[in-house]
Amino acid sequence: MGSRFVGVVLLVGALCAVHTFAQDSGTAGQSRRVVIRAGRLIDGRGGQPIANAVITIEDGRITGVAAGGASPAGAAIVDLTNATVLPGLIDAHTHVFLQGDATAEEYDVQLLKQSIPYRAILAARNAKIALDHGFTALRDLETEGAMFADVDVKTAIERNEVPGPRLFVSTRAMAPTGMYPLLGYSWELDVPHGVQPVDGVENARLAVRQQISRGADWIKYYSDRSYSFGTDGVLHGLVNFTDDEARAIVEETHRLGHRVAAHAISADGIAAALRAGADSIEHGVGLTDAEMDEMARKGTYWVPTVMAVAAVAPARGGQWLRMMEAERSAFGRALKKNVKIVAGTDIGAFPWAGSNQAQELHYYVDWGMSPMDAIRSATSGAAQLLGMADRLGTVEAGRFADIIATSDDPSRNIAALDHVGFVMKNGVVYKNEFAKTK
Repeated sequence: MGSRFVGVVLLVGALCAVHTFAQDSGTAGQSRRVVIRAGRLIDGRGGQPIANAVITIEDGRITGVAAGGASPAGAAIVDLTNATVLPGLIDAHTHVFLQGDATAEEYDVQLLKQSIPYRAILAARNAKIALDHGFTALRDLETEGAMFADVDVKTAIERNEVPGPRLFVSTRAMAPTGMYPLLGYSWELDVPHGVQPVDGVENARLAVRQQISRGADWIKYYSDRSYSFGTDGVLHGLVNFTDDEARAIVEETHRLGHRVAAHAISADGIAAALRAGADSIEHGVGLTDAEMDEMARKGTYWVPTVMAVAAVAPARGGQWLRMMEAERSAFGRALKKNVKIVAGTDIGAFPWAGSNQAQELHYYVDWGMSPMDAIRSATSGAAQLLGMADRLGTVEAGRFADIIATSDDPSRNIAALDHVGFVMKNGVVYKNEFAKTK
């Protein structure tokens, strides 16, 4: 107990130290105009990098971008002339409240032996890890038993109490009774639920209202479970909700002005989620050509989370070992069919410590996506998924000043994003390994 207490104190101290730096940096930066001089600028829109770009920032917003030219008088200069500058990265599928759940034992320990306050401290730490790696926004798709604590972490970040990316949260997620862990314990025990159990159309609408009333930006539900490859070579699964229940979740969410993410790994689960009208398919390993065509027609997003499949398959075994190759095949076909692919890792399903979310983009490039399109999947494409394309995902006038920089050019070598040396969020510099502000 003593060592855990000391660890928590040290962690809080470290977060406070960074918080103080960010506040000071932000006060200095936002009290006058800031100019970033970039050696190369990838603006997130897919065009060729701009040489010798000048980015002007005021009050946390980008006010101008130009190729070359003089800096405005009286501006603070951030010299990144030896770097490639680009928009802050967005991970569209994370779990800051998880530290790995490749096995049932790992998951159960977190829900049964760790308090929600302790998990919230770890979540704040994980958010800072993501920010250090250049991820200035995360769509965090459920707390896995930590109730609505993601809203608290989001609020603390927004109020500058702790450093972290912009969070778009989904609180508890949904699955029918008996179809999501914790499972298998004595009926005499009231164990925690990893999701909000939802049964019936009216209960589905009520759950949506409850989650949104408590701060959910997105609604997430589990479309399927129990996966196996059939003799047809297709990845099948058991569908969780009836069509009426799933439609009720989606319709109520849309009526209230929000969007829906559907966990759907199997072809059956994906088909059910598309019938319901989900806005994004998460994982999507078993995508069929017909489903891809429907997604392209409807504009439904696919968030592949390749890192998670690669990380958890060895521990889970069985059909999971075939999923990586199935997803590789699906990815190549989806590219040709112009499915909207957005970067998301599912980090939390594998440990935050020692992981870098930028590895997801390596898979995309290896599987046929150009480096520039891979960058767009984690910038402007992800911003479109979030409904934030007018504020995030590109370096242009009117957008938030969420900006990162690397020493190499990721449009030529995606591995350049493995080490981000400069991080700015909302005009505040959180990391700068290149040069001092003048």
